[in-house]
Amino acid sequence: MTPERELFWKIEAGWLFYVLAALAMALLVVGVAVHVKVWLKSAPKDKVAFSGAALKQTMVDVLLGLRVLKGEVPAGIMHAFIFWGFVVLTIGTTILVIHEHLFSFLAGWSHLLFEISMEIAGLILLAGILWALVRRYLQRVSRLERRLEDALVPLWLLVVVCSGFLLEGVRLAVQKPAWAAWSFAGAWTAGFLSPGIAEATYPYLWWDHALLSLGFIAVIPFTKLFHVLGAPAAYYLHHSAEAPAEPSASLQEPLEAPPPAEEGSMNADEASLDFLDVPLKLADVAFYDACMRCGRCVQACPSAGAGETFAPRDFVQAALHALWQQHSPAGDIRFLTKDHPLDPNAPWHCTTCAACLEVCPVYGATFESVLRKRALLIQEGTGVPDLMNQTLERLFNYENPWVSSKREKSVWTKGLDIPALAKGGSDVDLCYFVGCTTSIDARAQAIAKSFSSILKQAGVRYGILGDKEPCCGDIARVAGEIGLFEEKKMNCVDLFGQYEIKDVVTSSPHCFHAFRNEYPKEKGFEVKHYSLLLRELVGAGKLKFKKNGSRKVTYHDPCYLGRHNRIFEEPRDVLRSIPGTQLIEMSHHGPDSLCCGAGGGRMWQGKELDGQARMSEIRVKEAQATGAEILITACPLCLIMLEDALKTLGLEKELKIMDLNELVLQALEQAGPAVTKQ
Repeated sequence: MTPERELFWKIEAGWLFYVLAALAMALLVVGVAVHVKVWLKSAPKDKVAFSGAALKQTMVDVLLGLRVLKGEVPAGIMHAFIFWGFVVLTIGTTILVIHEHLFSFLAGWSHLLFEISMEIAGLILLAGILWALVRRYLQRVSRLERRLEDALVPLWLLVVVCSGFLLEGVRLAVQKPAWAAWSFAGAWTAGFLSPGIAEATYPYLWWDHALLSLGFIAVIPFTKLFHVLGAPAAYYLHHSAEAPAEPSASLQEPLEAPPPAEEGSMNADEASLDFLDVPLKLADVAFYDACMRCGRCVQACPSAGAGETFAPRDFVQAALHALWQQHSPAGDIRFLTKDHPLDPNAPWHCTTCAACLEVCPVYGATFESVLRKRALLIQEGTGVPDLMNQTLERLFNYENPWVSSKREKSVWTKGLDIPALAKGGSDVDLCYFVGCTTSIDARAQAIAKSFSSILKQAGVRYGILGDKEPCCGDIARVAGEIGLFEEKKMNCVDLFGQYEIKDVVTSSPHCFHAFRNEYPKEKGFEVKHYSLLLRELVGAGKLKFKKNGSRKVTYHDPCYLGRHNRIFEEPRDVLRSIPGTQLIEMSHHGPDSLCCGAGGGRMWQGKELDGQARMSEIRVKEAQATGAEILITACPLCLIMLEDALKTLGLEKELKIMDLNELVLQALEQAGPAVTKQ
């Protein structure tokens, strides 16, 4: 007897199954169409052209699941089990329909291979579901929520899989085919069943399994399950926007800063995610809809880690709910999702450190949505912290966020022979753009003094703008004051043009990021962070060190140097080049580094944002745990925050905070002046 299977064995009214299947597919299609409609209404100006490269990378992301595996292999394997088990069973069901109604081909060996493939896929899916439930409810992984929907969805799928194995066992208990062992799970189940009871209950079990399966398909657009469709769309839209598969120079395509909007140009009733002339992109909305609430962003978020009232996951869900309320007559169709109002200060907690994007399986840059929300609040003049308003006023009036004076930026140069640039061009190699914080803050001024001394010893011809130096405007950008940022940006480009500046080196990663990623590509000058120049000078032999003792150091990656611009190794290369220096990494380093808490404009905000702990103190404690003697960083804001935390914790005798420049200069002075050829 040839091995084969009858699709509707002992099932009457098989036509009813197809009616129900059509109804389930109709609900699926309608639900998906509603999602797409909300997307298009939310991002009406965004047009996406077909990209073969984007499609290829999307297939890689979907089929290999590398973004899900990244950083948490067990979760990635669990997801792969569920994904591939579900996909293979879906394909198998489709093959059965084709075999039944188009042409028959499942007979003999093909049938046996089909049966064992379905058994294996079912067991893989079952293992994935059970693993997911164990992680959420027994291991109680902290980043995972435990809402009604979180239990209902996997339990529903679990019942579908188990009923499928039971149905197969019932069929085999009655038919007793010679090839039953190929359906090994079903055959094992059949051993517990009597043929008489099995034959009587088979039709009822068949319809139960069919209804559960079709119902599961029908509710996909109305539950968190929509991510199975939303995630591939988010992948494609992300890649088609020419953003790299892994965060690179600018991570995501940077916000395109528009010209200042006319007063009253935005309706106050508009959604909180579309500001000035910078509309939402389809990639943004797709990311919101693809969010599975996995909580990786919450686990990585420094604000959430410090016990503050902010979580990227909640912010994304609130943003998505707002879009549904605005663009769908029926409101949010995700019937198991409840709206949880955010803390009014939530947008100001974000440090824009990009840790959320680093770990998000669907390339979600929550911090960009935060910037949009801040821009709306700035425009409306509501919910903006008082200190932030004062900071922006100083920036507008005095070209810096720190003091009410335009004559403080060159104070640090007193007693030093620091060359000043002249209009019309100077015979120099580069312009050293000191930056507001490095120029004005007493502690950060050591960065400028050290770097200037290093440049002189290396024979680099440079100059500064002194009191003429404008603000790059980055603080205005991250605060949401886009019009002010545009003004500062134009001022910088214009002034650099007057001085014929072609090469710029910055102290601050924030200035570096703004110049590199937020200014127009045709800005007329190239920019480097000082750590890149130090690495070049070391490589060219212009900085020569001699061993003078030994030191254990650890390095803190500034967010806007590391995650935002992928500069991780260059500062470490400089440290390794100093004889006697042992670099010890903290548990969080490189792309996984913790934020000091100063980014996103938080340096200029009060303690009303503080949570159970301070981010900077968490970071200093982690540095202390390495046993290092010195904590090195390469950002003036990080330097200030970490040193303040060191004093608050009373660890001054155990650990020292230094900028990379300070350590380099110290090593040069200990070794004596380097011999350079001019």
